[in-house]
Amino acid sequence: MQLNDLDAVLAIDLLSFPTPAKLKMYQYELTQNALSHYQVLLDGDVLIGYSGFWMIADECHISTIAIHPDWRGRKLGDQLLRYMLDRAREYKPILATLEVRRSNIAAQTLYHQHGFAIVGERRRYYKDTNEDAILMTREPL
Repeated sequence: MQLNDLDAVLAIDLLSFPTPAKLKMYQYELTQNALSHYQVLLDGDVLIGYSGFWMIADECHISTIAIHPDWRGRKLGDQLLRYMLDRAREYKPILATLEVRRSNIAAQTLYHQHGFAIVGERRRYYKDTNEDAILMTREPL
């Protein structure tokens, strides 16, 4: 992901999450956060998805993944997740973690298919809706 991708990223973010991220957050992630790794998925020149993770010590923390609604149901989230996990392996993490909304069954199914297991929950984690987060991990990576 590059700064010139952010208009398209924010458009997908708006269509994908109850409270979309702010431009400044992505700008920070791309220019100042040495722990962050963000990537985009293109169809030709059209940005149709993106994902990101942080490498924190020996842990890969998946921070976001989204596909434009017109492109969902084509295993593209699976492609992005595989790519992130492959990239993270370069840093030799011992596990991967993530939080996912309790109501996001499609994402939970994807994560289960990639070996993630539910290890806990974070009550009222999502402040926009007070929804709980399911905490999932996968080890070894």
